[in-house]
Formats: sequence, structure tokens, C-alpha cells
Amino acid sequence: MLLDGEMACVDLETTGGNALHHRIIEVGIVLLRGGEVVEEWSSLVNPGCRIPRGIEEFTGISTQMVEAAPPFGDLAREVLERLSGRLFVAHNARFDYGFLRTEFRRLDVRFRAPVLCTVKLSRRIDPGVRGHSLDAVMERHGLSCAARHRALGDARVVADLLGLLRKRHDPQELEGIVADLTREVALPPQLEPDLAEDLPEAPGVYRFWGEDDALLYVGKSTRLRTRVLSHFAGDHRATKELRLSRQVRRVDWVETAGELGALLKEARWVKELGPLHNRRLRGTREAWTIQLLDSADGGVRAEVLPIGDIPIFLSDENAFPSEACEKKENRNVPACYGVFRARKDARKALDELIRAHELCRRALGLEEGEGSCFGYQVGRCRGACAGKESPALHATRARLALARHKLRDWPFRGPVGVRERDWRGVEEIHVFDRWRYRGTADATTSVDELLAGPLPPFDLDSYRILCRFLDRPAARATLLELG
Repeated sequence: MLLDGEMACVDLETTGGNALHHRIIEVGIVLLRGGEVVEEWSSLVNPGCRIPRGIEEFTGISTQMVEAAPPFGDLAREVLERLSGRLFVAHNARFDYGFLRTEFRRLDVRFRAPVLCTVKLSRRIDPGVRGHSLDAVMERHGLSCAARHRALGDARVVADLLGLLRKRHDPQELEGIVADLTREVALPPQLEPDLAEDLPEAPGVYRFWGEDDALLYVGKSTRLRTRVLSHFAGDHRATKELRLSRQVRRVDWVETAGELGALLKEARWVKELGPLHNRRLRGTREAWTIQLLDSADGGVRAEVLPIGDIPIFLSDENAFPSEACEKKENRNVPACYGVFRARKDARKALDELIRAHELCRRALGLEEGEGSCFGYQVGRCRGACAGKESPALHATRARLALARHKLRDWPFRGPVGVRERDWRGVEEIHVFDRWRYRGTADATTSVDELLAGPLPPFDLDSYRILCRFLDRPAARATLLELG
């Protein structure tokens, strides 16, 4: 029985959220046997660098406090002795487990353990409840902590949570959930056996590489490890998944601060790198749209044209000098309706709307000739071409027919940034300007650098990604006006 066996409840405090670039500053371990605490152990760790101010404020651990502490190398034996042969339990376990594996790897020490994440356990126990952070779990279950955001204090909370769940839930049911959550996925034999251990449970983008470093697939997820391993799990794999699992030779990934960053990076990588199995985002053709242009008789004519030919979407910075803050209607730019990957898709959508609303193709400038159009003759047009409907009324009906497809006006006074910050402290700012994605500011690139560069062309996927975000902002994202 896993729950009656040896467990190590672990928590770490670190200088940041990336195991490759940051360091451990405190370790806390609570050992359990049969659900009972048999030992508690903790130590500050000298990271060999200054602790960022934000981390000092968050944890209460200062650079001065760790100056006299031992480096991780001096503690490695003690830590390893306490973890070996035990189920590794932590909240957001892949974070703590990944940091420890990285530290051990720096010492040429191989460390592997079965892992139970209490975030996943909480989601399985309370599937209909929002919020599974440690604070949310403590509040929901009435748990307390005298030293929150310190390693031993948080490790005690994890141990207390396990004890509480053992009392409140059927033992066999709980044991089954734990067994399921700790079950290892059988990876294809050609992949590195440590892949499942190294993958973080964090937002990001991953790539599957095949023979001769051919890029097979690019994907994204808010939980990289779960998503990547799902490609190789179970007998239910689709044909595509089975083919990928046979072809893949290497997997790499990049973590992001949140879902928006993962979506944007995935779309960019697919276009730039052209992976063999990505079809939905792979095309780089120009996007098309529909415009209704005023006619001299008071009506409108419809045109299908590349969206990049429209002033609001031009990548020329001087398209509207000194007017970047004005509404599109004030620039006398006709509204655009719909965004399509191909001209034929736009024409098809327009034809369907014309039929559905009994509009006149001739009045819209889509059919040449004099007198009544073919649609009027077969009862599919209300007669704008035959004097049965005024040009103004027909224009109004055309605009109403297309109204729900109208592209949004740029709703800001200038460029904006979307700041994403995750629980590890990783922060990114995604910069947009008139629906164009300029790039992401992070530790290596500043917002000012992105704004100083040339305005990129309109991209359909970036437009749709930003629209979805504006409709449903992410929990850990903040909109910043940069103009």
C-alpha cells in the first residue's frame, strides 16, 4: 500500500522558477511511515548568488541569512538519504523534484523517485472545485501553517493534507487515486529514459524531432509533462499519435510564464520551422478579408482583398502618422468582415451570406451585366438590381448580414503588453500593436527593444489568440497600455 509506505513530503525555496538558472535556498523534508511523522529536517542552502529582492520579500529569506549556510553539495548526502526509497510528495511536485534532480545532476549524482503531486491529488479529490494552490487547499480543508513560504512549514502542510485525506476518504479509493497518479508512462525505447523525470509540469511549448533532426511536431500546453507523456500513453492512441511515437527520436521544450505565451510561441514556431505533422497553423499565406465600400448611388459594393492591403493592417509605420490613437472609423477606413486563410474561403463565406440574406450579387459588384441578376430571376434576390429595393436599404441589409463577422477596431490608444507571471516568479510581457504581435519581453529582451523594431505584418493566428485573451483574460495575466 503506497499510503502506508515510506513517504518524504518535500518543499523547497529557490531564487527563481527555472531549475537550470536558479538555485535552492532552503530544503524542508517531513518523513512519514504509515501516515505518521517519523522525522522532520530542514536547512538553509547557500545558493552562491544574491537572493532577488522579490524572493526575499516572499520567503523572508535574505542573502545575509544564507551566507553562512552550506552549499547544496555539502547537504546532498543528507538529502539523498532521506529521499531514497521513499515516495516523493510535494505540492507542484515537478517544481521541487526538478530542482533537486538538477542539483544532484550538477554533482554527477543520479536521483530518481516515484512522485506524487498533491496539486493533482487535490484536483482528483475535488474535481468541481476551483483553486488548488497550497493556500486554497489550506483554506478549503482548515489547515494552518505557522511558517508559510518557508520550506519546512510548507512541507508540514503537505504532510497534514495527506493525513486529513486519509481520515476523510475511503482508503481503497484514495489508494487507487494515488496509484494512478504515481504510475509511470512507458516511453518509446528510442527516447531518453529520464525524459519523464525531466519534463516540468509548467506552461510551455515542446518539439518532437525525428531521424536526422527532422522536426516532426510542435505542441503547447499549460502542463508540459502531462501533455508530452499523453502522446505515448495507453492503447487509445490515434493513428497520428502512434505514428509520432514511432518516429520521434528526441524531445525538447521551452517553458513560458503562462498559456498566452505558449500559444504565441507555438504559432510562431510552426510557421518558422514547418513541422511535418502540424497542418492547422503551418500555412504562412496572406490572410484575406471582406470589405463593403460605398457606391456612388448610395449602395455598397463588396470586395475580397488581402488584409495587409488595408491601411489599419499595413506594416508601414507611416500608414497613419500621428493618428495611432484614433478610432478606425475616424480614419475613413471601411470596416473589415472576417479573416480567412485563402481568397476562396472568403468568397465562399460571402456567397453563403448573400444566399442566406437574399442579397444582390450585381448590386454588390460581384456580377457584371445590366438589369436584373440571375438571383432575382430564381427568387434569391429581393430586387436591388431591378429597382425593387433601394440601394440604401440593400446596403443596410448587407452590413447587417456581415455585422457579426466584423473585425474589431484596435481598442487601445497605442501598443499594449500582456504580462504573464506564474507561481514560480517567471514573468513575460507579450507586446501587441494594432493587432500585430511584436514579440515577448523577458529576461533577455526589453519592451522598448520590441517597440523600436519594425511593425510586423498582420498574422491571423496572433490576432485570434489576442481576441480570445481579451474576451477571457487569463487569471495570471495583466493588460498594460504601453502607448
